[in-house]
Amino acid sequence: MVRDLEQYSAWRQDVLAALQAYQQAAQGAGLVDGASALRLARCLSRLLDDRLSVAFVAEFSRGKSELINAIFFADYGQRILPSGAGRTTMCPTELLYHAAWPPCIRLLPIETRAHNLSTSDYRDMESAWTVLPLNIDAGGDMQEAIRQVSLTRRVSVEDAVRYGLFDADDADAPAIVGEDGLVEVSMWRHAIINFPHPLLKQGLVILDTPGLNAIGTEPELTLNLIPNAHAVLFILAADTGVTRSDIEVWRNHIGAGPGRLVVLNKIDSMWDELRGDAQVAEAIERQQASVAQLLTLDPGQVFPVSAQKALVGKINHDAALLEKSRLQALETALFDELIPARKQIIGRQLVFDLDAIVAAQQTQTTARARGIAEQLHELHSLRGKNQGVIAHMMRRIDIEKKEFDSSLFKLQATRSVFTRLSTELYTSLGMEIVRDDIDAVRAAMQRSRFFTGLRDAMRQYFERIGQNLDRSERKTAEITEMMGVMYRKFAAEHGLALAMPMPFSLAHYRQEIDAIEAIYHKQFGTATLLTTSRVVLMEKFFDTIASRVRRSFTQANDDASAWLKVIMAPLEAQITEYKEQLKLRFASIQRIHDATGSLEQKIAAFDASLAALEHDKAQLIQLADTLRAAIAA
Repeated sequence: MVRDLEQYSAWRQDVLAALQAYQQAAQGAGLVDGASALRLARCLSRLLDDRLSVAFVAEFSRGKSELINAIFFADYGQRILPSGAGRTTMCPTELLYHAAWPPCIRLLPIETRAHNLSTSDYRDMESAWTVLPLNIDAGGDMQEAIRQVSLTRRVSVEDAVRYGLFDADDADAPAIVGEDGLVEVSMWRHAIINFPHPLLKQGLVILDTPGLNAIGTEPELTLNLIPNAHAVLFILAADTGVTRSDIEVWRNHIGAGPGRLVVLNKIDSMWDELRGDAQVAEAIERQQASVAQLLTLDPGQVFPVSAQKALVGKINHDAALLEKSRLQALETALFDELIPARKQIIGRQLVFDLDAIVAAQQTQTTARARGIAEQLHELHSLRGKNQGVIAHMMRRIDIEKKEFDSSLFKLQATRSVFTRLSTELYTSLGMEIVRDDIDAVRAAMQRSRFFTGLRDAMRQYFERIGQNLDRSERKTAEITEMMGVMYRKFAAEHGLALAMPMPFSLAHYRQEIDAIEAIYHKQFGTATLLTTSRVVLMEKFFDTIASRVRRSFTQANDDASAWLKVIMAPLEAQITEYKEQLKLRFASIQRIHDATGSLEQKIAAFDASLAALEHDKAQLIQLADTLRAAIAA
């Protein structure tokens, strides 16, 4: 696993080095316009910030933490995550490595669930977290700190309801309330363990979840962490098989697809010394086939393992026990599927942006080469000409310049329309309308505590988001069409080689919103009655939904703002290039007019400029091919 992730990290570093070399050469040649600069920055950010996330989901006591210990932390010779009978992980726990942080465990208090902020909103609020140091050189101290994720506290029923962690109308509710009238809840809402493990240093993020009931009560899991995980391991117990709650969580929150694996843990409970190995293997295969049928999977997608025996086998270097645990088949499937899939996604995005960057630079080099060629043609035509002919050519260039200046004056009128349309775009995409929509839903929730009122408020909320995105799409299409007309006009009037303006789409953000709405409907859409506690839970989900929508619109605003800044970049680059060429042509002929002896020197200088441009062009083609080879490696 370390080798696979190191290879993936090495691939990213190779691509990053090739991309930076291409960027430096393009900038050195003066062939990076605003749109290309934006794409290059996006590519670099994508490579630098890339992480691989693996989520472990199961009912409590299915061995999630033990499986994590067995797969990732056996080299430490002990359990890193607490593991044992009953519930050991009480809050969602992320294991990652952040170089700017010391080894530590960051804990978000459960009381934060009483406020209208999601876990994601708290991530950048340093003061909200309790931070404990992680002494990685002392195993006992480290285990004691990590044991925080197992801690609970007792709160009143009223507080439990406020936190969205108690449903008074649930048939099992009386059993949850203790004799003292208090309810046991997790002490922490979320935990982040910053741990300098080799795999985590390579960009791996491990998510350990509480039991399945947390999938329904912690919106961060339902809306963010599990859907966005690159791989999800759904763990069942070999002795119990698939329960009804297992099927519901699988269908509603995970489902078959790339990077989704089912683990049938605790097969050691089926080992029987009174039966032969063949009979035990047959029994395991029957359970494997049964699980696959109930979850509508191919049996090969269900992996029988014994996490506990695998951990013991690795720690004791017992190869026979490790093989019997069958863990290696799961590890191979996980990393053989996870890393190539992620590499393919990033590679496809990089190639798409690279093609656009190369096309823009080819357009620029073609325009520049044509300008130099025209000047050379004019200079060659001056050989043996008298002063009258040279003066005529100067007047012709001056006329061209005046015509071009007239076109630029018309462009200013287009700019004023462009500014108006840009302002109109933010009336439907801006953060003010997002904030107003969120406030409106919260107000509606306060007015109506009945299901129909809440459902109508949510339905109208998603409808308004869709309408705002529709209006924004129409406005960006209008801006693109207007700029397209201007591009074509300039190209026709002045012979400029112009690619069409950089397109912009909100489809990605629409897909994000649709995914959020689909999760909401799975969680609440089929209910016919909403109890008081379910109302509180729905409000908690709305807090996370609002946070996700706010982040999506913030990113959409950033992307739209960047797009508006660079949509004119190719045209402005060509205008600048054309004006510079006109200026050079006029200055060259002026100097020849003043001193005809400099003609051959100017021709030689332009020949050298054309050769340098061809060299830059060839170098960029070679570097682009190197970058494509690195992506495909």
